[in-house]
Amino acid sequence: MKYTKLGNSGLEVSRICLGCMGFGGDSGQHQAWSVGPDEAQPIIRAALDAGINFFDTANGYSRGQSEEILGAALKESGDRDNVVIASKVYFPMRPGERNSRGLSRKAITAELDHSLRRLGTDYIDLYQIHRFDDRTPVEETLAALDDAVRAGKVRYIGASSMWAWQFAKMLSASERNGWARFISMQNHYNLLHREEEREMLPLCVDAGVGVIPWSPLARGILTREWGTVTERSEAESLITSRFHDNHEASDRAIVDEVASIATERGVTRAQIATAWLLAQPSVAAPIIGTTKLHHLEEAVAAIDVELSPAERTRLESPYTPRTPVF
Repeated sequence: MKYTKLGNSGLEVSRICLGCMGFGGDSGQHQAWSVGPDEAQPIIRAALDAGINFFDTANGYSRGQSEEILGAALKESGDRDNVVIASKVYFPMRPGERNSRGLSRKAITAELDHSLRRLGTDYIDLYQIHRFDDRTPVEETLAALDDAVRAGKVRYIGASSMWAWQFAKMLSASERNGWARFISMQNHYNLLHREEEREMLPLCVDAGVGVIPWSPLARGILTREWGTVTERSEAESLITSRFHDNHEASDRAIVDEVASIATERGVTRAQIATAWLLAQPSVAAPIIGTTKLHHLEEAVAAIDVELSPAERTRLESPYTPRTPVF
């Protein structure tokens, strides 16, 4: 495993982050393709054995069950000080309760305590806002996050998908008021969605913010033959159409190039797609969400795949602009 500092902070994380969105249970709120504790715990243990110290979850993943599964597995490992737990807040947790969503002081304070309880820990290493809340003043949100850091419940704070101007506004407000500053941006970035290269990634590089992309394999599309139907793609066909409608020709060309280079290299498609992300100067650690051990092994192996400039050109040249999707 290789490691890097997250942004300009002193926090050291593995170059692969294990995403835990696919860990759920019997709440009735999990994805059709998610796995329960018995299947998830071996994956978490294998990640630890591979040297991964970075784990990303959220309160909204399976209505908190992802946090419970991750917390129980990490507690069993007995190595809390050496792991980096990242969680998130924003999406509604309880139907009909307005203050369980968003980034108000009330929501952040309550949901942070709930996350700590589910994770079975006294602090969260990286606490992230899951989206931008345009109904709450940024000063209220940032002050609440700063209080959480000062109280010792949170070590660092991060953000997730939003417009670059919104992120710049928040960074400016935190600097102006001397509040805790975001050290990471978790955004939508992969070979099939590169709109973040226009404004967000340059902003992050300039501001010293580490990038930890979600959906690095484009919901699995980059890992298989074009048009292949899986349990996840079938369950999320409407969501997937939002990401790829009107761009089939260019997306298919990119998928074909990933396949060709993987064959030439004798590695998997997932390794090629992940290696491309790892080579981006702004990227600290792609978030690899997996429910199968061999997917985790492929992600770890990608660290040793170094693409040539010619290979990167082949992967990048078919891309066409598209509307950003958060």
